[in-house]
Amino acid sequence: MLADRDALLRRLHELRTEHRDLDTVIARIEGGAADLLHLQRLKKRKLKLKDELAWIESRLVPDISA
Repeated sequence: MLADRDALLRRLHELRTEHRDLDTVIARIEGGAADLLHLQRLKKRKLKLKDELAWIESRLVPDISA
């Protein structure tokens, strides 16, 4: 159980880092001459990361109703 929690925490950190990096890249692309297809792909990846972050965070929080 503790190993699973540690693995989830590591993955959560990795995803947060990638999500933050995508913010930076997207802001730079939007500020200049943007390749719209590339920008859409980055935004889609960012949303997928956000969903995965939420899923992991929900696994780390104990179920209060149980």
